[in-house]
Amino acid sequence: MAPVTLPFAGLSRLFQQVKFPGGVSPQEIGLLLKSITSKRRPKHLPPVNGDFYDILDVLSDEERAIQMAIRTYMEERVRPVIGSYWERGDFPHELVPSFAAMIQNTFGSRPYSLDALGPVLTGIAAMELARVDPSMYTFWGVHWGLSMGSIWMFGSDEQKQRWLPAMERFEKIGTWSLTEPEVGSATAAGLLTTARREDDVWIINGAKKWCGNAPIADLNVVFARDVADNQVKGFVVERGTPGYHVEKLEGKIALRVVQNANIQLQNVRVPEANRLPGVTAFRDVARQLAMARAIVAWAMTGTAMGAYERTLAYANERIQFGRPITGFQLVQSGLVSMLGNLTAMQSLCLRLSQIAARDGKLSHERASLAKAFCGEKMREVVATGRGLLGGNGILLEHDVARYFADAEALYSYEGTHEMNTLIVGRAITGMSAFI
Repeated sequence: MAPVTLPFAGLSRLFQQVKFPGGVSPQEIGLLLKSITSKRRPKHLPPVNGDFYDILDVLSDEERAIQMAIRTYMEERVRPVIGSYWERGDFPHELVPSFAAMIQNTFGSRPYSLDALGPVLTGIAAMELARVDPSMYTFWGVHWGLSMGSIWMFGSDEQKQRWLPAMERFEKIGTWSLTEPEVGSATAAGLLTTARREDDVWIINGAKKWCGNAPIADLNVVFARDVADNQVKGFVVERGTPGYHVEKLEGKIALRVVQNANIQLQNVRVPEANRLPGVTAFRDVARQLAMARAIVAWAMTGTAMGAYERTLAYANERIQFGRPITGFQLVQSGLVSMLGNLTAMQSLCLRLSQIAARDGKLSHERASLAKAFCGEKMREVVATGRGLLGGNGILLEHDVARYFADAEALYSYEGTHEMNTLIVGRAITGMSAFI
C-alpha cells in the first residue's frame, strides 16, 4: 500500500512510526482520517425544497402568484413570532388585520367555502399555511371554510348578506360546533344537543366540545337535533345570546395557538331567522365534512413539508465530527424517508383535488383515504425529523418540535384515523364494520 500523506506533516510522520494493534496499518488509519477531514461542506448546497416532484408546476402564473403570496406572508409575518404564542397558548390577535388582508388579496370575493380557489389551488393554499404553522391554518379553516362555508352553502341570501361581508374582512370571527363531549365519532348516529321550535324561536340545549376559535368568535354555527323529526338542523348563535356559555379548553399539547372551547347551551333562544335553511339532515353536514377531510389531508401534507424542510435546513448547519450531519448515511436515510412520505402525500392530494375539479364533487371514501393515509405518513415524517434533531428536536426554536406536537391534533380531527379507515373499508368491500 502506498504511503498516505495526512493533512499535517508532523501527524503523518508520527503515524508512520506507531505500531497499531490488531493488524491495522498506519496507512489504513491515515486513509480513515483523510476521509473524515476531506468531507467538508460543499461550496454550494442544493436548495431546501419540499416540492421534489414539482407539483406546483400544475399552477398557472396567476395561481402561482397566489401561492407565493401566501408563502411569503407566512414566512415573513408568522414564522418569526408563532413559537412564543404556541408556548404561551395564546392567539396572535395583532396578526389578524394583516392576515385578513392577505386572505382577501388571494381568495378575493370567491365563494366562502373550503374549496374557494378551486380544489387544487385551495389545497395548495392549505398546504402553504400549515407548512409554517398548522394553528394558523386551523384558524383559517374553521373561520373561512367551516363557519363562513356553512353560511354560504346552507344560508339564505339574507343571511349571507347579513354575516359574510364582515366575516370576509375578519371583523367578525366564526366558529363551528358539531362534536359534543359525549358524541365524537358517533355524530352521524345522533346528536345529544337538541333544538325545539316555539313559534318563530328555537330553544337549544346541550353541550359542544373542541370548537375552534370559539373563545374569540362572534358567530357560532351550531348543529343540533330537532326533537320534532330527529333530524340535524343548523343555527347561527351570536355571542352574547343568553344561555350561551364559552369556556376556553386548557391543557392542550397540540395546536396551542388555536383557541378551542367547551360550550354550554342552556335554553338558548335563537330566532328562526338564524336557522340555516339548507341543513335538513346530517347528510347535508356530511357533504361539508368530505371537503373538510380533503383539505385537512393537504394541511397534513403542509405540516410534513414544514418538518422536512426545517429538518434539512438544520442538518445542513449542524456540525459534528468536523462536517455537517447531512454528510452521514443515517441522517441521509432519515431525510430521504421523510421526503418519500411527503412526496407520496403531495401526489395523492393533488390527484384527489384533480378528481374533485373534474367531477364537481368529492366522494367520502376518497376524502377519507387521503385523510387516513396522510395522517399516518405525517406522523412518520415529523417523528423522523424530531429524532434527527436529537435533543434539539424538543426545542421550539427549531420549529420541528411544534410540527411534531401539532401533528397529533391533525391526526384526530375531521374524523379519526379509525373512522376514516372504516369509511374506505365499507366502500371497497360493501360491508359496514363500524359496529
